[in-house]
Amino acid sequence: MTSKVQLYIYDISMGIAAQLSPLFLGKKIDGIWHTGVVVYGREYYYGGMGGIEWCHPGGLILGQPLKIMDMGETHIPLDTFEEFLRGQRERFSPDCYNLLDHNCNNFSNEVVQFLTGKPIPEYIIELPREALSRYGINVLNTSMVSCVCCVQSNGQTDHSVSSSPGPLS
Repeated sequence: MTSKVQLYIYDISMGIAAQLSPLFLGKKIDGIWHTGVVVYGREYYYGGMGGIEWCHPGGLILGQPLKIMDMGETHIPLDTFEEFLRGQRERFSPDCYNLLDHNCNNFSNEVVQFLTGKPIPEYIIELPREALSRYGINVLNTSMVSCVCCVQSNGQTDHSVSSSPGPLS
């Protein structure tokens, strides 16, 4: 049995980036992207507050996605996918969030690659680094975006998947 895989793309600036980026960056950017992956009737996403979470598709506080991209289909069973997510919990914990290279879009990219073998569009992944390097936005210090992941002292973590919307706990 197959399941459709979709990438939900949100603009967390709600249109402001497109309006103000020419003034501040000298070039228009269409948005500041947040992504979630919709599969098996749920939208999976990663954030600095709750780590890996899920909600009903389009159920984020951001409202409806700006764009929905069909990423293909997966033959991977739900239980195998949930096992994959449990295995990613430490890597994608709230403490590991990094604006440049360990954010919601990197999570979505890894999930879509696991499910379909294909990456998400590069323009989504590269936006933070492009803004920092190409447009001279150097106000962010590496210590502000660094990630320190800690393993519990006993090395154990509860990897059960929640059966209701919210964090995977």
